[in-house]
Amino acid sequence: MKAWKHFRYTEDGGVATVTFDRPERLNSLTFDVYADIRALSKSLQSRSDQVRVLVLRGEGRGFCSGGDVEEIIGELLKLDTRGIYDFARMTGACVRNLREMPQPVIASVNGVAAGAGAVLAAASDLRILAESATFAFLFTKVGISGGDMGVCWLLPRLVGLGRATEMLLLGERVDSQAALLCGLANRVVPDDGLDSAVHEYVERLESVAPWGAAMTKEMLNRAASMDYSSAIEMEAWTQTLMMTGQDFREFHAGFTGKRKPVYRGR
Repeated sequence: MKAWKHFRYTEDGGVATVTFDRPERLNSLTFDVYADIRALSKSLQSRSDQVRVLVLRGEGRGFCSGGDVEEIIGELLKLDTRGIYDFARMTGACVRNLREMPQPVIASVNGVAAGAGAVLAAASDLRILAESATFAFLFTKVGISGGDMGVCWLLPRLVGLGRATEMLLLGERVDSQAALLCGLANRVVPDDGLDSAVHEYVERLESVAPWGAAMTKEMLNRAASMDYSSAIEMEAWTQTLMMTGQDFREFHAGFTGKRKPVYRGR
C-alpha cells in the first residue's frame, strides 16, 4: 500500500479512510493534496476486491475549508492561462474519480466544508454531518464562478435547481439542519456521535453486494444524462448482467440455507 504524504490514509479491513490533517488551517487544500486525492481515488478504482468503502474526514474543527489562500490562490496568480487550466482540470479529476469509483464514498463532515471542501463532500455518495457542520460554496465570494469541479452538475441533483442556484450564487453558509432539509445531508447527528454514525453506515454498506453497489453508482451517474426510456433499457441490461453473477446466486443460497450471504463482488 502506497504511503500518501499529504493526508493521513489508513485501511482497516475493507474500509479506507482519508483524513485531511492540516487542522491548524482548517484542512485547507494545497496543490499536493489535490494531486494525492486524484491519484488515490483513481488507484482505488482497481482495488474494489480489497477496499469496499472510502471515508473522507477532517482532523480537528473542520472537514475541509477549500483551497488554501496563500498556497493555492496566491500561487495561481503567478500562473498563465494554460497553467490555471491544468490546475482546474486536476481538481475536476478529483471529483470525477470519486464519482467513478465503484466503492461507496462517505463524507464524515465534522465542521466547516467550504469551497472545494464542500464540493468533495457533495461528490461523495453519502454525507453524514455533525450538528456543528456547515457548508459554504464560496466561489463567488472570492471572485470566480460558482461552477467549479463539476458542482453545477452535482448540486442541483442533490438539492434541486432553485436551492443550488441560491447556494452557488450567494456562497452563504448552510448549517447542518438546512443541509438535512434540502437533501445535502443524509443524516445529522450530535458532534460526539459522528464517528459511530459513520461506522454504522460503513457496516451497512459492507453488508450489501459490492458489485451491486458499484453498478448502482454507475446507473445513477449515467441516468442523469439519459432520457427515461434509455435509462429503463440500460437498467434492464444491467440487471440481466447482475442476475448471472455469483453474488445473486449467493443471496439465494444464503436465503435457502438460512445463513448470511457472503458476497465477493462476482
